[in-house]
Amino acid sequence: MSIIKISSKPFDVHHKDIKALDIADKLSVDPSAVEAASRDFGHIAKAIPLAVLQPSTPKEIAALIKLSYYNSVPFGIAAKGHGHSLRGQAMANNGVVIDMKSMNKCRNGTGIRVSTDGLYADVGGEQLWIEVLNKTLEHGLAPVSWTDYLYLTVGGTLSNAGISGQTFRYGPQISNVLEMDVITGKADFMTCSPKMNSELFYAVLGGLGQFGIITRARIPLQPASLRVKWVRVLYSDFSSFTRDQVLLISRNGRKDQNTLDYLEGSLLMDQGSPNNWRSSFFPHSDHPKIISLITKHRIMYCLEVVKHYDDQTKNTVDKVMKQILQGLSYMPGFMFQKDVRYGEFLNRVRAGELKLESQGLWEVPHPWLNLFIPKSQISDFNNGVFRGIVLERNITTGPVLVYPMNRHKQVLWDDRMSAVTPGEEIFYAVGFLHSSGFNDWEAFEDQNMEIMKFCNRAGIVVKQYLPHYSTKDEWVHHFGSKWKIFQLRKHQFDPRMLLSPGQRIFNNN
Repeated sequence: MSIIKISSKPFDVHHKDIKALDIADKLSVDPSAVEAASRDFGHIAKAIPLAVLQPSTPKEIAALIKLSYYNSVPFGIAAKGHGHSLRGQAMANNGVVIDMKSMNKCRNGTGIRVSTDGLYADVGGEQLWIEVLNKTLEHGLAPVSWTDYLYLTVGGTLSNAGISGQTFRYGPQISNVLEMDVITGKADFMTCSPKMNSELFYAVLGGLGQFGIITRARIPLQPASLRVKWVRVLYSDFSSFTRDQVLLISRNGRKDQNTLDYLEGSLLMDQGSPNNWRSSFFPHSDHPKIISLITKHRIMYCLEVVKHYDDQTKNTVDKVMKQILQGLSYMPGFMFQKDVRYGEFLNRVRAGELKLESQGLWEVPHPWLNLFIPKSQISDFNNGVFRGIVLERNITTGPVLVYPMNRHKQVLWDDRMSAVTPGEEIFYAVGFLHSSGFNDWEAFEDQNMEIMKFCNRAGIVVKQYLPHYSTKDEWVHHFGSKWKIFQLRKHQFDPRMLLSPGQRIFNNN
């Protein structure tokens, strides 16, 4: 495991000037707190902070930033929510990590407040999306854009993008924010929106924590559905699989009852853990015929779609779903479906997490690789990576996702935001969600590097989602035409380069 070592101490938490501050009692050097702040979900990188701030209010966060900003030797500051980063992005070696969850333990934070008219919810940046779901469902409401896994903080996903199977229709989570409260790298407390402090607003959305810490987000709501029709169909041919995916997302319209509410895709391979695809979704009695297909074709492609319904549409949802699937090219006899509660579907990953936890297989290294691939090059990617590198290495353990989304249709991805996507109108999210042992994660990292090298050689214009780079040149290439504005915004909102040093964008020495 790679460990970033401490070199020197910019301040002493026991110094009399520090102890005199209002936040002194919130700065913890307890070994257990420091150790928890030194690791993340990836279990690959480790960076040891000097202290952990356990705030009760946003003012205490601002006080910490101010302390560093005016210090002769500034120290790095990282906001850590649920710690679901993969390679130390929410760590602050030789600095201070802010334990955002601490604000969820008191009544002084924003919490989750649904507006009286039901149009939005004001949500603390430290809140988990599962908490947002549960609270808004009490009012018969819900946000429209989600991530596959709901035990992530609002501030964390908005700092990246927040994508899932709803993205093609409603855009990423960063496209579904009305307003935010942000504490900048100069300790300024600013409310921002598309019309107020708009430069900060767009900088923060997908900004990887570089410009400020989100303490409140105003999330639009709509009436929540009651249940969902959940269907998976199988393909042996990648071209048919992707053609049908693009066809389905082209029928996009927020008010169109014949539009799907969710679409993803995944690979089924007879490699690694048998739980890679054999979820409870597929009836156990059908496993043998699915295994036979995978053995024959080596890779099968699974299209997953969902249609929401409520009391008013429950009598027509089956007819609508049949119309949606009509004319698709999936393999006859390989359609599987479920009917579940809306909240159960959204929180579907939780059951798998709890099962892995009980088996000691959750707190393990996760050498993930998440990519955005242009539609025009997804076939080349399939041939060179899925049917080339992945099959040859034969080490896949964990889901491999592949699904399309729109870039500009209905302004789903606003170019003013910091998030980076390929230039094409339709592009694919590809996620290698590996789990490994502590002694073999390097093999997956080698595969990830080989995939990136292949894309470079093949001229595939790939962009990393949840990016990880080690040099400035790589970051400049990643942001492309956005680099100049990204850099200017950094100097505007965090001129001393305090925030999110673990991303290694401006602190990569």
